[in-house]
Amino acid sequence: MQKLIFFVGVAGTGKTTVAKEVASFVPNAFLDRDTVGGRFVERILDMQGMDKNDRDSAFYKENLRDLEYDTTMDICIDNVAAGQNVFMISPFTAELKNKEWIEDVLAKSGKTFAEVDVKVVVVTLGDIETQRARIEERGTIRDTWKLDNWDSYETRVDFVPTINWAIPAENIHIYNNSGSLTEAKVKEIVDFIN
Repeated sequence: MQKLIFFVGVAGTGKTTVAKEVASFVPNAFLDRDTVGGRFVERILDMQGMDKNDRDSAFYKENLRDLEYDTTMDICIDNVAAGQNVFMISPFTAELKNKEWIEDVLAKSGKTFAEVDVKVVVVTLGDIETQRARIEERGTIRDTWKLDNWDSYETRVDFVPTINWAIPAENIHIYNNSGSLTEAKVKEIVDFIN
């Protein structure tokens, strides 16, 4: 059965790292929202005279956040319609709350839940120190605001988003990404997907 797998979680939990490891066992179109929309967002912010790495401003949230997500969704729809397995990587917090969002994705793909196995891997961590260390290690400029405002930044490492989609509870896997990402841990997620 065709797979549509969402890797979700807050910044620094390792969504992309986990998804990349799992991808070597499950062929897929790999859609990381940061990659899909990053260059466009940077250019638009720069044109507005704003910090091109600021993903926490009101301007970004009001004008660009949905643009990135909707563009990623459109690429997902094309790939699902073409019969590809798809990995979607991003927090998707608002989208997971919206029951109609996933139904819209499938409808626009010309597919149904009977044809596409939709699953969510929620990537979490056990502690704040690990989250901060991973954000620092990845060294992306877009994380500067988070690190500079760490005390006020949302550091909910064990955060599990509300998922209002019409999928069975067994299609949601909470994965604690603390420690090393071992072969056994990757196999656990691959087995969940398959």
